[in-house]
Amino acid sequence: MHSTCRYQYSYADGSRSSGFFSKETTTLQTSSGKNTKLKNLAFGCGFNISGNSVSGASFNGAHGVMGLGQGPISFSTQVGKKFGNKFSYCLMDYTISPPPTSYLILGKANTIKKMNFTPLLANPLSPTFYYIGIQSVEVNGKKLDIDPSIWEFDDEGNGGTIMDSGTTLTFLAEPAYEEILNAFDDEIKYPKIFDPALGFDLCINVTGVEKPSLPLLSFRFVGNSLFSPPVTNYFIDAADDIMCLALQSVTSPLGFSVFGNLMQQGYLFEFDREVSKLGFSRHGCAHP
Repeated sequence: MHSTCRYQYSYADGSRSSGFFSKETTTLQTSSGKNTKLKNLAFGCGFNISGNSVSGASFNGAHGVMGLGQGPISFSTQVGKKFGNKFSYCLMDYTISPPPTSYLILGKANTIKKMNFTPLLANPLSPTFYYIGIQSVEVNGKKLDIDPSIWEFDDEGNGGTIMDSGTTLTFLAEPAYEEILNAFDDEIKYPKIFDPALGFDLCINVTGVEKPSLPLLSFRFVGNSLFSPPVTNYFIDAADDIMCLALQSVTSPLGFSVFGNLMQQGYLFEFDREVSKLGFSRHGCAHP
């Protein structure tokens, strides 16, 4: 139904959306094949949109944004009670042609034997984000000299580390980023390319190399769970025969580290808000 209530929403990258705030009955098909109705589902009908988060090439022709955060009117919050305050998704490799189908599950995902877990941390000053803790980082099996407190939010809610499906790249607090960058720089033997136009601090020339051998990056999360993404999750083809380390530095002390959707590719992630834990597995991305 239409409403005279207006909304305006801004994203961290400066993107904006404004229009009417409305409610409607929405029907979803469940895994059992039955339909379930969600009454008075709140949403925004945007008439004025700008920025990469809601338009442009990176939006890829989508018709809207589904909010999965922990805010009071996000989609996951509104449907949470009906589906056990739990959802999961698998984001597939966008470079594959034709691209495989990514998916979102509301409620409990299929049972995965090799699921790892780490606590979801509550930041009262930024309650909508999914914060996690990091114990250590390794490059090619070598533990880096990074103080774990670099990944934590302070008493004022600044800093911290979040999982975010709405951000493409991974952004790391500057001290951690510099350690990781230097470790990669030491390990990589291919010719380096220094071109500010590429937008990354570490790029290499892989001309004539069919399968480049690149360093392995691993994060040990709180709870001793190991997240070891494939190289394609953090090295991208930036131009012909040029690959770049797809990490960026967060220089502001008020900023936070973000694991973006590129780093999450090929993993099943399960966000269990009922018990505040995040599950992840490389073995759960077969289509449900």
